[in-house]
Amino acid sequence: MDSKNPFFDNIEKKTRLKKEDIFAIANSVSNADFSDPKVVRQLIGRIGKAAGVSVPKEKEEALVKAITSGNVPGNLSSLSKMFSPKE
Repeated sequence: MDSKNPFFDNIEKKTRLKKEDIFAIANSVSNADFSDPKVVRQLIGRIGKAAGVSVPKEKEEALVKAITSGNVPGNLSSLSKMFSPKE
């Protein structure tokens, strides 16, 4: 991927993640075992830390369960709803 692509500038603005962090995380998970809860927890922690966001335990548990069971949404809209605060 081209790091000069404006797509990454938009992600930076919306998520507080720097392009460099996005690429580092993507590279680190390219061969990750997403069926392993420990690996998934580490990834969630790393993304949260890079974004400066604290992930509550119950949200972490829900994400780990969804990811390790393969129930991750296939589109961005559904995925963003997973991360949205409940009202």
